[in-house]
Amino acid sequence: VQHLLDGVVYYLPNPKEVVNEAHDQAKNDEKVVLASDPSKPFVGLAFKLEDGRYGQLTYLRMYQGEVAKGDFIVNSRDGKKVKVPRLVRMHADEMHDIDSAQAGDIIAMFGIDCASGDTFTDGTVKYTMTSMHVPDAVISLAIAPKEKSSAANFSKALNRFTREDPTFRVHRDEESAQTIASGMGELHLEIYMERIKREYGCEVVVGQPQVAYREAIQQRGEFAYTHKKQTGGSGQFARVAGYIEPLPEDAVEVYEFVDDVVGGAIPREFIPACDKGFKEAIKKGSLIGFPVVKVRCVINDGLSHAVDSSEQAFKTASLMGFREAYEKAKPVILEPIMNVEVQAPEEFQGAVVGQLNQRRGIIQNTETVEGYLIASAHVPLSEMFGYSTDLRSATQGKGEFSMEFAKYQPVPRATQEQMIKEFREKQAAAKK
Repeated sequence: VQHLLDGVVYYLPNPKEVVNEAHDQAKNDEKVVLASDPSKPFVGLAFKLEDGRYGQLTYLRMYQGEVAKGDFIVNSRDGKKVKVPRLVRMHADEMHDIDSAQAGDIIAMFGIDCASGDTFTDGTVKYTMTSMHVPDAVISLAIAPKEKSSAANFSKALNRFTREDPTFRVHRDEESAQTIASGMGELHLEIYMERIKREYGCEVVVGQPQVAYREAIQQRGEFAYTHKKQTGGSGQFARVAGYIEPLPEDAVEVYEFVDDVVGGAIPREFIPACDKGFKEAIKKGSLIGFPVVKVRCVINDGLSHAVDSSEQAFKTASLMGFREAYEKAKPVILEPIMNVEVQAPEEFQGAVVGQLNQRRGIIQNTETVEGYLIASAHVPLSEMFGYSTDLRSATQGKGEFSMEFAKYQPVPRATQEQMIKEFREKQAAAKK
């Protein structure tokens, strides 16, 4: 550790030698270069949270300005002003109280309610840091407390862990009324289930792992949909026309809305409702009910009625228009592909490579280092369940592996057809 830290001091740039940028919310997210200068307005990023003996401990990197104990700082995410009751400098697991800190410091604060990735300022500027990229979760589990009496601790644990780790997500599935935990892999979720048991005394009942599939389109699909509903009194009327198309593969966004309406065909006050309708539509694709990603929705024409048109009517028309176009746009199911690295004694090379091939893996590289095989492969996450046990069995307990998310790619055609069939059978059974 000492040599590593010496290397950091000798070879890595100091804070003043690195260009750091923030986004100015007051100027339409215009980029602003931050100066590692204590005389400038304070800007800091909360990059890690811990549950300490005295409450939440927030680790903060100081990008600009100065902060002192007793100062009021503002969370850029929600605009809340909070007082800094205590500042500490961390040295391993020891804390040393300090009165103030300046640009370039990494410190910790007690008593600050925030989430990992939040930006803090002194309130004179409306800056937000480009938050760390948080990848989509690739695996989900249905979870519940084993005993009803543990429900409060269960909720408390989930609330804490989701604030500490942005890659650990929890939501409630409205259809099944289950609590769903999502993360970056089996081990990631297993660790949190164990922590809930160990730190909160709450045993967790875990369902079968669910892979986080996605849906996407391969070509442009057009729509021209009229929503018309007449009941007693005023009815509902809205017509929308346009098209959907895939975003470029390297696009960061999963959704883009384009308003190309001219001549007032759709009144301006109803355009946001169209956007909402598309956003609602992409939450569940029609193939297997997973979110649709990398899609651009363009609206270029429409029609309204002086009495019967409303936000709800245009939202519904856009949602149904998307579904109409989706069928024409050659939709596909995408599956998460993992970067898998396996290490094992070289005499087990045949068994290791064979197992990866059986799991639809594509070998990227193999090398031998000091009698050990190191194999890298791209493997679908759906094929990785139970791999740890199989690897140990094939290598007499001497093999180990690590994996991380690499990309999404279309599932094989036969697999897609089978998945769609199973999804429709499940839907039909639920209606009975």
